[in-house]
Amino acid sequence: MAIRYASQQEGEDALIADINTTPLVDVMLVLLIIFLITIPVVNSSIAVALPREQNQQRDAQQENVIITVDAQGGTYWFDTRLPDRAALTELLAKIAAMQPQPELHIRGDVRAEYEAVGRVVLSAQQAGIARIGFLTEPPAR
Repeated sequence: MAIRYASQQEGEDALIADINTTPLVDVMLVLLIIFLITIPVVNSSIAVALPREQNQQRDAQQENVIITVDAQGGTYWFDTRLPDRAALTELLAKIAAMQPQPELHIRGDVRAEYEAVGRVVLSAQQAGIARIGFLTEPPAR
């Protein structure tokens, strides 16, 4: 049995006191999915040693500069060995002044110390190089 109050209206203008929660649940589920997708992106800024993976292969453009760091810490401008850090800084300053500025690609030997690669990155940063990338090998299958 239902309870009827005297003030309750009958007919078309009857008050509907139920709240439809279906749209609210739909919106909350969409927000939950969005948060689950974006949280790993926010937390990926920690520097770790990553495994070798497939990367999108891009053809090297003519204007890209390739600097190689060998296992002993020697620095090479394309195929020419640089005698010291001052020579590297001088070459990077010339590249930084170019418009448009070419990309700097660093090929670091897996056995090289981090300090040797870090010196190249620091020199590039001080010269004002905007785009730096690291070249890697695809994993063995």
